[in-house]
Amino acid sequence: METNRQKKIGSVLQKDLVDILQGEVRKNGIPNLVISVSKVSVTTDLSIATVYLSIFPPEKGPELLAAIKTNTPLIKHDLSQRVRLQLRKVPNLTFFIDDSLDYIEKIDKALTGEENPIENPDLLEKRKKS
Repeated sequence: METNRQKKIGSVLQKDLVDILQGEVRKNGIPNLVISVSKVSVTTDLSIATVYLSIFPPEKGPELLAAIKTNTPLIKHDLSQRVRLQLRKVPNLTFFIDDSLDYIEKIDKALTGEENPIENPDLLEKRKKS
């Protein structure tokens, strides 16, 4: 259960991270790329912020995530400049791809019968026999 303080800090970080990341995309002139920060959750001791990114097109996700992880110190520095009046210490950032939309889409397709695993069992992931 997140405290109000964690939620507030998360939303402050989320807003600024969106600005920083989208600014980088614009500055580097990468066409047809959208990055959004879908969620930021902060640990109870406020030392680590987990940042969930939504990237479109999804194929660019892994490559972009790697670039973001490489530049985490720079992103944290940018963030500290922006939030220095609100936070004494900026949490360490960990980035992940938010695949919840893909998951929702899979469920949608299964429910609408587009990819019905009952009619086509090949769609199901194979379980390994123990």
